Amino acid sequence: MAETTEMKKSLAIFSGSVNRELAEEVAKHLNMELGKMALKQFSNGEIYARYLESIRGADVFIIQSVAGGCSEGDDFMDVNDALMELLIMTDAAKRASARTVTAVISNYGYSRQDRKAAAREPITAKLVANLLTVAGVDRTITIDLHQGQIQGFFDTPVNHLTALPILAAYFKKKNLDRSRLCIVSPDVGRAKAAKKFSDVMDADLVIMHKGRPSHNKAEITALIGDVRDKICIINDDMIDTAGTLIAAAETLKQEGADMVYVCATHPIFSGPAYERLENSDIEEVVVCNTIPVPQQHLRASNGKKGKITMVSVAPLLAEAIWNVYSDGSVSQIFDSDYSL
Repeated sequence: MAETTEMKKSLAIFSGSVNRELAEEVAKHLNMELGKMALKQFSNGEIYARYLESIRGADVFIIQSVAGGCSEGDDFMDVNDALMELLIMTDAAKRASARTVTAVISNYGYSRQDRKAAAREPITAKLVANLLTVAGVDRTITIDLHQGQIQGFFDTPVNHLTALPILAAYFKKKNLDRSRLCIVSPDVGRAKAAKKFSDVMDADLVIMHKGRPSHNKAEITALIGDVRDKICIINDDMIDTAGTLIAAAETLKQEGADMVYVCATHPIFSGPAYERLENSDIEEVVVCNTIPVPQQHLRASNGKKGKITMVSVAPLLAEAIWNVYSDGSVSQIFDSDYSL
C-alpha cells in the first residue's frame, strides 16, 4: 500500500492594492511578511493578478478594503475596481490550489443598500456576498458592517468584528470629564452600537432621528436626550460626505453642547468631506485605518493641526486571522488591547 503524506498546514497573507499599509501592519503583528503578489491593470482597465509564490495547500488570507483609496504612492483605485480585484485574487488562489481562502474585508463596500427602501431598488450587500461566494471565498472577516444582519446574506462563515473597543480606548486616554460625557447616535439605526459605547465609557446616551431628502443629504428631525453643557461623542459606522455629522454637530451645538467629538470606523471621505470637517465646530474626528487617508489630512501631520486622528485596527484583524487559522474563536471583549 502506498504511503500517504499529510499536508502541512500553512498560513499565507496577501494584500490587495487599496490598503497595503494596513496589511503590512497586520502581518507584522503576526510576525510574518506579506506574500508576493503581482497586481496590475491592462491599458483597458482589466485587472491582472498572479501569486509569485506557491500557495498549494495554504490557508490564504486576502486583506482588501472594498472602497475607493490607495496605499501611499499608488494610483487611486475606485470601489468597483477594489471589489473586482478581490474577486480575481480569490479566483487565482483557488486555481493555485489554496486549501482555503478568507477575505479580510476591512470595509465592506455596497453595505448601505442592505434592503429595498423603495420599489425597484437592488440589495447590493447581498449581491456582493453572492459574488464573494461564487469566486471561492470560504470565510469572510470584516469590521462594523452597516447592519449586523448582513451576515445572514452569506452562506459561508462570517467573523464580524467591532472597532468600538479601540475607539473607546482612545477616548479614555483623553481623560475627558466623565460627568459631562455623552455618546450620541446620529440615527436610530446606530442606537444599539451607541448604547454599547456609552456603557463602556460610563456615559449618557443621546439618540437623534435623521431624515434623508435624497442620497448623501441628511437632516436631523429629532433629538432624544439632554446635551446642554455636555461633551458629546457622535459615533457612526462610516463617514462619507460628512453631511450627517455636520448636521448632527450643528444640532448639538444649538441645543447647548459644550464640545463635539466624532468617531467612526470607516473614513470613506468622499466629495466635500474633508472641507466640511475642517470648517466645522467639531473638536476632533477619530477614525480607523480600514480605508487609507492621505497624510496631509491627518492631525498634526507636517506641523498642521488638523481634525482627523487615525487609530489602527491591525491588532484586531491579526488576532482574528490567527484565531481562524488556528481554529480558535474570535472574542469581542471591550477594553481588550488585542495583543496576541
